[in-house]
Amino acid sequence: MSSPCVPEDGQGGGGRGDPPGDLHSVLVTSVLNLEPLDEDLYRGRHYWVPATKRLFGGQIVGQALVAAAKSVSEDVHVHSLHCYFVRAGDPKVPVLYQVERTRTGSSFSVRSVKAVQHGKPIFIFQASFQQAQPSPVQHQFSMPTVPLPEELLDYQALIQQYLRDPNLQERYPVVLNRIAAQEVPFEIKLVNPPTLNQLQRMEPKQMFWVRARGYIGEGDIKMHCCVAAYISDYAFLGTALLPHRWQHKVHFMVSLDHSMWFHAPFRADHWMLYECESPWAGGSRGLVHGRLWRRDGVLAVSCAQEGVIRVKTRVSESKL
Repeated sequence: MSSPCVPEDGQGGGGRGDPPGDLHSVLVTSVLNLEPLDEDLYRGRHYWVPATKRLFGGQIVGQALVAAAKSVSEDVHVHSLHCYFVRAGDPKVPVLYQVERTRTGSSFSVRSVKAVQHGKPIFIFQASFQQAQPSPVQHQFSMPTVPLPEELLDYQALIQQYLRDPNLQERYPVVLNRIAAQEVPFEIKLVNPPTLNQLQRMEPKQMFWVRARGYIGEGDIKMHCCVAAYISDYAFLGTALLPHRWQHKVHFMVSLDHSMWFHAPFRADHWMLYECESPWAGGSRGLVHGRLWRRDGVLAVSCAQEGVIRVKTRVSESKL
């Protein structure tokens, strides 16, 4: 799945130096390394399972894109994907990915993928691939002005800072320690992390720098897109819950659908800014939009997702 399309300057410079090959990202060596079973049939295994005990949606999206990308030629690259989560994934068994070569055209090709467990589809997916075509019609929004990742605390350090705060309410350390214990295969640094007081009155917006742990390297733009698909689902739907999380306890929250549009080459093992906002929530659903920016200001990926959000009102404890 190689391609020379990733810029030589490592998406604008300012990233870390490439480490030795023995530090390859686990996302490439394990999570997105599918086992071929037959033509257009693959088996994927699991690395990280969230506290919900359901398969992580980003893993399924990333693995489905890997399977689809194996069925197209080297000179075409994904420009969009659209998918639906139809059943909860079982973390105790592998996932089978069945690829259908829906259309192969001179400029665009479409692939459909069905993810199956226990003989039933848990996920349906379509992706469109395009040969590179130059055009004078170009524009993009401007990247937000934010602190660089080197100026921010990583997720673990930020949580430890919260835990040292004497004003932390009794129930919060359990939640924070649970988050800190998660061994996710990517790094996160929150932009403008809220104080404990601000946690209770947040807008449905958040920004964080994110990159895959380990080395992926240049030259494989398809794999970088698959890694971005994996990362894009993390904390995404949770954006819709930010104004409500301290008034309501989540009873059930799960993705319904997920879409991505790929605009420019990037490296998922270099820091990228993930800008997320939820323009609407209602009817036990929430809608979220996202943009992944290269640190040189280029808009690389746009995302959208809708999910189910069912909550219970928190009961205030009596102080008497």
